[in-house]
Amino acid sequence: MTLRFYDTASAEVRDFAPLVPGKVSLYYCGATVQGMPHVGHIRSAIAFDQLTRWLQYRGFRVTSVRNVTDIDDKILAKSADSFAPDFEDGPGAVREEEWWALAYRYEQEFLKAYDTLGVSRPTYEPRATGHIPEMHALIRQLIDRGHAYPALDDSGDVYFDVRSWAKYGSLTRQNIDDMQGASDADPRGKKDPRDFALWKGHKEGEPTTAGWASPWGTGRPGWHLECSAMVTKYLGPEFDIHGGGLDLRFPHHENEMAQSQAAGHGFANFWMHNGMVTYAGEKMSKSIGNTVSPAEMLELASPRVVRYYLGQAQYRSVLDYQPTSLQEAAAAMERIDGFISRAVRTLAGVDGGTPVSYGFFSYGTVPDAFAAAMDDDLNVPQALAVLHDTVRAGNTALTAGELDAARRSLAGVTDMLRVLGLNDTAAPAVDEQGNTALGVLVEAQLAARAQARASKDWAASDAIRDTLTAAGVVVEDGPDGASWSLKRG
Repeated sequence: MTLRFYDTASAEVRDFAPLVPGKVSLYYCGATVQGMPHVGHIRSAIAFDQLTRWLQYRGFRVTSVRNVTDIDDKILAKSADSFAPDFEDGPGAVREEEWWALAYRYEQEFLKAYDTLGVSRPTYEPRATGHIPEMHALIRQLIDRGHAYPALDDSGDVYFDVRSWAKYGSLTRQNIDDMQGASDADPRGKKDPRDFALWKGHKEGEPTTAGWASPWGTGRPGWHLECSAMVTKYLGPEFDIHGGGLDLRFPHHENEMAQSQAAGHGFANFWMHNGMVTYAGEKMSKSIGNTVSPAEMLELASPRVVRYYLGQAQYRSVLDYQPTSLQEAAAAMERIDGFISRAVRTLAGVDGGTPVSYGFFSYGTVPDAFAAAMDDDLNVPQALAVLHDTVRAGNTALTAGELDAARRSLAGVTDMLRVLGLNDTAAPAVDEQGNTALGVLVEAQLAARAQARASKDWAASDAIRDTLTAAGVVVEDGPDGASWSLKRG
């Protein structure tokens, strides 16, 4: 077994070996909770959930950290335009929503989306506002080392001095003088317009609750500083993997790496970035109306279908959304679930167990070809190809009456779905009695349909099939008769 991942910093696929044998430390950027989650947030979370699950399957103990940025310029701006009920002034009264209340409300929306789509909770999920002392300590280190300075205009800001760090720009391989947006940067109080804020002094008009006392005056942390302080607290000054969306490479991750290494930290051994989601080949943009949100996707398809779609591409590639994307994902899941349903009904009577459960058909190991694909920089498309090949082989084995081969296929499919997180999306609890009753009724309808077909009463046969289809039951005719499954995501 050789795990290999693409490292953004070195721009190559490298063999992965954790700093501590048997343990992996992973940090990936979570949300700035200023609004509802968008599809890019969720794709990133699913990508790093797949990574975590695969590392765990390979026997590593994974400590994962996903931050919550709950104080930010945009959060303050959004709260100024947001209103909440004011119960003290009576029914219908409203007041400006506090920034921390808005942040918490949207944090819950992110958690709801993660849970619905089967994204495992991280080991730690720290909030920025809970780590102000750690941020002060990091700023002090940087000032003492000559890499940061209080603003020249006595505003209470503290800046990182980018020209003091010779490696600045190395993550994204940029020359400091050519950096994106440098000419547009706010130069007030800075030695260089490219210098970025570690601490932001309190400004007139900002809520007093959005400021913390510091050696440099009341203020709040800069965005980049938050992650460096929190990852060091939970994973130490050097750790295995730092992840996030491709759009965070610059300036966020470039600045994180610079300030952390300038403070004397080894920081991340690997940088892993997931690709963006586009709409029909174009960048999603609210201004041109081509966005689709996770909530909208979940109105069109089940959580399993949405997770399948968002997790089906290789994590570094662009994932393009088309109007038919969820339909194609649903069809793929229906083929998988159709095989599972057929195999469980056939094998349950032989192996014991209940016809609505297939967890007992599991060997705990995935096929070698699936493992090889996942080891190779999480090649999920190739892994899914193995999954669908196994489904086809399983159906062939069932038709031929080769039950041992079918059992192996079912176990493989079960274990691959578990590794991909496609068994952990939100779903109604299984009703054993209800499913048993449903099975009896559907089998009776299929028996009546078979009798109609034998009598060449095609109208009656089609009517029964149409009734079952309308009820969400998928009927498939084969050499050994009809089989059925519930239409699912």
